[in-house]
Amino acid sequence: MLLQGIVLGVSIAAPVGPIGVLCIQRTLAKGRWSGFVSGLGAASADAVYGAIAGFGITALSSLFLDYQTGIRLGGGLLLLYLGVQSFRAEPAEAAASTSDVRTLAQDFGSTFLLTITNPVTILAFVGIFAGVGVGVSGNYQDAGVLVAGVFTGSSLWWFVLSTGVSLFRTRFTRPVMRRVNQLAGVVIAGFGLVAVWSAV
Repeated sequence: MLLQGIVLGVSIAAPVGPIGVLCIQRTLAKGRWSGFVSGLGAASADAVYGAIAGFGITALSSLFLDYQTGIRLGGGLLLLYLGVQSFRAEPAEAAASTSDVRTLAQDFGSTFLLTITNPVTILAFVGIFAGVGVGVSGNYQDAGVLVAGVFTGSSLWWFVLSTGVSLFRTRFTRPVMRRVNQLAGVVIAGFGLVAVWSAV
């Protein structure tokens, strides 16, 4: 469950959207730690929504027991949709908008707020957790381990991204970011296929 969470965390964070562009820009302008801490802000917001989704589904698990096949199927189809969207997505051209920030705490806080103000994220986590079967069994430990894995995977991605951009500034081009989106899409869709297969 932890490994699943880590893989999902990396896959969710990897598509290069406005937050990713912002972290890349901060890495180039202010250094590796600014980019990494900015990514941690986004990862923390994802963990909050992941916890709401995971523990919410688990709390309602007694209602879901009779419908677990449909829930897995629905979650798997949502994962497939998210994977295809990620695969087809072009890297964002503009960074998310923030005011000028000067400290690592401000870097963290600004990306946390930008990410947490997108409540659509919780729907993605509900689909993901339902697709991998978290909550259906009513096991809070599984939900907690998966949320921890998602946060770990997401944090790992932001560390790799900020380090890679810092070390290979001239090679981090738009085509490279597009391939990252495609790889993330394939992984997410793969989880979706497994969920659909297990449901049918």
